[in-house]
Amino acid sequence: MARWSWLPRLRRPAPALPEDEPLVFAGSASPNLTAAICRDLGVRVGRGKVLRFSEGTLFVRVLQNVRGRRVFLVQSTVFPTNDHFMELLFWIDAFKRASAESVTALIPYFAYGKGDKKDEPRVSIRARVCADAIEGAGADRVVTLDLHAPQMQGFFRVPVDDLYAADRLCTALRRELPERPVIVSPDAGFAKKARAYADRLGAPLAIADKTRTGHDERTEKVSLIGDVEGRDAIIVDDFTVSGGTLIEAAEELRRNGARSVIAAITHAVFSPGTAARLEASPIERLFVTDTIETQPEPLGPRVEVVSVAPLFAEAIRRIHRRESISSLFNGEQPPAS
Repeated sequence: MARWSWLPRLRRPAPALPEDEPLVFAGSASPNLTAAICRDLGVRVGRGKVLRFSEGTLFVRVLQNVRGRRVFLVQSTVFPTNDHFMELLFWIDAFKRASAESVTALIPYFAYGKGDKKDEPRVSIRARVCADAIEGAGADRVVTLDLHAPQMQGFFRVPVDDLYAADRLCTALRRELPERPVIVSPDAGFAKKARAYADRLGAPLAIADKTRTGHDERTEKVSLIGDVEGRDAIIVDDFTVSGGTLIEAAEELRRNGARSVIAAITHAVFSPGTAARLEASPIERLFVTDTIETQPEPLGPRVEVVSVAPLFAEAIRRIHRRESISSLFNGEQPPAS
């Protein structure tokens, strides 16, 4: 029998490797939220370190192999905003240079999301600059929560998933929902999102329309649209910095006969003095999420924190498995952690 030695030897295909688990890393702005996300996913937080030098520069280093892996970085950009934003860019660059297959930036609170337009002469569109920087650093995808200006998704050329906190907050509100609630938007711009809260809770909608002309975060006038007399008002909003909008809306609601006022917001930015102002306000309780954990002062006894870790964990799970996450925008609750 002839020997065909030149034919390639046939080999059995190697057994398929199990699906790699996602690698989830924490930026220095979001260690607690990242730990909660990883507990939900059943994975360990990725190993890395951040050094801050005396002249104010940052150094980041990935302390484990990420070659060919899908990486997820969790980093809010606030307190201090610019430091945490630069750190976000350095992490993305470090992962890409370490040959990660993909890098998804999870930005629970995107501080520069407010700078989405050129509404005055000779000003920067800050959100666009930030989007270009994140994309230029190498991010393959961005996941965030309740962008102040949803249209800034169009500033990116990579996919952007803007998740909603409404379901998580409504679940917390239902536990102590008053008999005659009314949902209140603190301004006309948030009315559409406030309507989603009203629909979920089966309550009417009112609008406390505000007028603001400067950049000093002070509201000049509040006009109420809707009937709140004898009702328990629930103010909803995406974020608060000084608390001024919430407090002035609450005062206007009480002047118009509201029986009580509570509030629910996604991002508790809380600059110095905000907690004290809320303590002295008509707002009896404030529900917030855990997207920000670097506030300069404690949140205060009236504040209840609702975790969005299950929401981000489910987004990571579906992105990692290359599944659709559209149902997360349609009100589907992630599994209880």
